[in-house]
Amino acid sequence: MADITMYELPGCPYCAKVRSKLDDLELDYDIIEVPRSHDERTEVEKVSGQTGVPVIVDEAHGVEGMPESDDIVEYLEETYGSGAA
Repeated sequence: MADITMYELPGCPYCAKVRSKLDDLELDYDIIEVPRSHDERTEVEKVSGQTGVPVIVDEAHGVEGMPESDDIVEYLEETYGSGAA
């Protein structure tokens, strides 16, 4: 089981953007596909407080439910990419 878990909806362009960054950085991650209906997205809502995707959890760095693709990509670059200290 990877430290990073991504909640996504297949075909979601914002999810694809995050997946592309995870792949570019060669990070191991698990995918949880959410239901198409927002009313059925109880697991992602429990993690992030909202039903939109993408959302990531990064256990290694204490991230418990980060939403918004631009924020996630920035976080991944700063934490694992060329912006990492």
